[in-house]
Order: sequence, then C-alpha cells, then structure tokens
Amino acid sequence: MITLGCSKNTVDSEKLLKQFSENGYTILSDVSGRKASVLIVNTCGFIHDAREESINTILQCIQEKKKGNAEKLVVMGCLAQRYREELRKELPEVDGIFGVSEASAILCSLGGDFRQELIGERLLTTPPHYAYLKMSEGCSRVCSFCAIPLIRGRHVSRPEDEILREADWLVRNGVRELLLIAQDLTFYGLDLYKKRTLPSLVDKLAGIEGLEWIRLHYAYPADFPLDLLQVIKENPNVCRYLDLPIQHISDRILKSMNRGISSGETMALLETIRSEVPEVALRTTLITGYPGESEKEFSELLHFVQQFRFERLGVFTYSHEEGTPARALKNNVPDRVKKRRADEIMRVQEQISYESNQNMLGRIINVLIDREEDDYYIGRTEFDSPEIDNEVLIKKGQTVCLAGNFYPVRVTDVESFDIFGEVVTVN
Repeated sequence: MITLGCSKNTVDSEKLLKQFSENGYTILSDVSGRKASVLIVNTCGFIHDAREESINTILQCIQEKKKGNAEKLVVMGCLAQRYREELRKELPEVDGIFGVSEASAILCSLGGDFRQELIGERLLTTPPHYAYLKMSEGCSRVCSFCAIPLIRGRHVSRPEDEILREADWLVRNGVRELLLIAQDLTFYGLDLYKKRTLPSLVDKLAGIEGLEWIRLHYAYPADFPLDLLQVIKENPNVCRYLDLPIQHISDRILKSMNRGISSGETMALLETIRSEVPEVALRTTLITGYPGESEKEFSELLHFVQQFRFERLGVFTYSHEEGTPARALKNNVPDRVKKRRADEIMRVQEQISYESNQNMLGRIINVLIDREEDDYYIGRTEFDSPEIDNEVLIKKGQTVCLAGNFYPVRVTDVESFDIFGEVVTVN
C-alpha cells in the first residue's frame, strides 16, 4: 500500500489494510526487492503537484508490475474518484480503479470479504503511539479554490459513539496521542445533531484513560465554536495547539475565496483564542498568488504574519483547479511570483519561529519521543504535530529514550525549526 496526500488518506489506507490483514494477506511495508500479489496506490487529487505525484507513482508501479514484482495494480482515492474514466483510458495496465469510499469493492475485486465487525479497527502506518482520528467525511463549505467537495462530497459527520469506540480501541492498543482530523473540524455535528458538538465530543475523548494528548487539526475559522476554548482549558490532555487555516487576510481576497469571514472577524477570533488560551500554539495555512492578488494585498498578508506571529505556519501557492468557482477567474499571478511571495512569507516565519524557540532556552519541556535517527532521539512538544512542525533532538548518550514515552527535557540550543535538549533526571 502506497499512501499519498493528507492524513485523511492515511486513515483510509489503515482501515483497508486491517481488512486485508484479517483476510489473510501479508502486508509489505517496503516493496523493494520483494514480489507482491497486489500493489495499491491511494492517490491524492487536491492540487496540481499532488496529482502529478500520484500519476508518477502509478507509472512507477506499472513498471514494477511489468518487471514481475507485482501481479495486480489497484488505484484508489481522490485522483481515482475524480478522474476514473480518464485513468481507465490512459492507463490500461491498472487492474482496478476505485473512488474514496469503495473499500468493500476493492476487497471483493481481490477475492476478499469486507468484515463489518472490523469497522473502527486499523493497521497503523504511523508510529504506534499516535494515530489520526477522522471525525467526518467531505465538506459543505464552498471555498472558491477548493476541489474537495467535488471529490469527497458534502460534510458527513461520523456518529459520536462510533468515534468514541474507535478512540478507545486505539488507546487500548497503545496509542497515546490522537490527532483529530476532518476537512472542516468545527462543522462536526451540524448534520447529525443540528448543532456544533465538537466541544462536547472533545471533552468526552479527554476522559479516555491512557490518552495523553488530543490534537485539533483543520478548524475552519468561520462560525468557530468558542466554547471549545473552555474545553481546551479544562482538560490537560487536550494540547494547547489549534490548526486554524485562514488562507488570507485581505477582505477582497477572502470574499472572492468565499470564506464566509472578514479580515476583522478573523483577527478578532485569533485574538480571542490567544486571550482565552494564552499558551496556545496557533498553526495556520496561507495561499499566495490567488487570482488577482495584488502586491498591495500580498503586502497586507505579509504584514499580518509579521505582526500576529503565528507559532506555526505553512504556505501553498494557488493552484487553478478544474470545476471550482475560482477556475472562472483569470489565473493572472505568474508561478514565479506565487513562489516568490510564498518564499518571502516563509523567510519571515523562519525568523519568528527562531525567536520563539530562543525563548525556550533553559526551560524544561515535556517531550514525546517519536523515533531514533542517526545520533539523536527525535521527539515533539504538545505544540508540535508530527511531520509538519518543530522537532526536539536529544543527543544519544547516557539516557535511553523509548519511542512512545514522555521525558522532561531541558532546552540547550535552538534553530529555526529544531530544538536541542537533554533529558533531565527526576529524583
């Protein structure tokens, strides 16, 4: 199984792998030098670069099949959902093409049986001490630049009891950190319960014995449920971390993006979050080069980043997506300008992150170890999500650190996106 794209794809792959495992298949984590009966590519179709990576991966797997290293090749996921017929026509070497919610059909096509009693169980591909927990499928927002609703449909919340059962199963099987994910986390519950019930669900998740960290990803800023902040404050195992993609700060751009929130409302929300949870690490995502973005509007965004000083931040360059409302707009910002603007924001963010890290020198922080790498143990704080945020590096020496365990660490040195430290002996 080769999984591309976001963490939501990771969850889909893990659930399917569990079904394969219970059907008697052996799961290979590395196909190099080994023959497999089936190669499965779980694709991403979100933006141009992701589609390109998916196509290139499929082509590589076709070559493996031609070499005799695989009997069958199956393609699934977002790219397959959106371009099924095109893929069938252009890539006849692929034995099966399935969309985003066709796990049962995939199993049946390969002689397996989909087992309902396994729903909620997974074969983790992350380190065993953390897992992503998908709260819903699809999105009912109408952001002008986003193709997700076209691919995965409207927002469908998972029933609360189903989520709690899965979370409990994961924790009983060794998971200590759950990362809550959805295309729009704060929309959770509206379709099922006619109100936003994320705060009450997080509060219930926090009561699961053995669950050390709960991390919140992709909280849409419009109509943000402010009572969630009280839940974060009241539960020590809910990380003081919030991923809130704002995309832009210019009123004209936000309106064209159809984000449902103004610049002033965005700033007010961010200030409220900082006021209510002063120690929170706010992560956001921005887009540069949206159609018509002027130098003045970009400067407005850059100035906002400089002034607000997000603890964590990422930038995408705008991608013209087929079928989206923004597709009708003239894609009039050259790629080199999009990239230059993104690079400029990241240079500013790099300095902000460095200065923030400097404030941690000498402090003792709680670190969860993820892995060993060369001469270091690599871990994270509650303010950092795996793969996208800062890491803590602990030089191997007298103290042995085990992945999945927490350690008190004194910060001895910092870089822009890395922290160095040593384990503190607790008497």
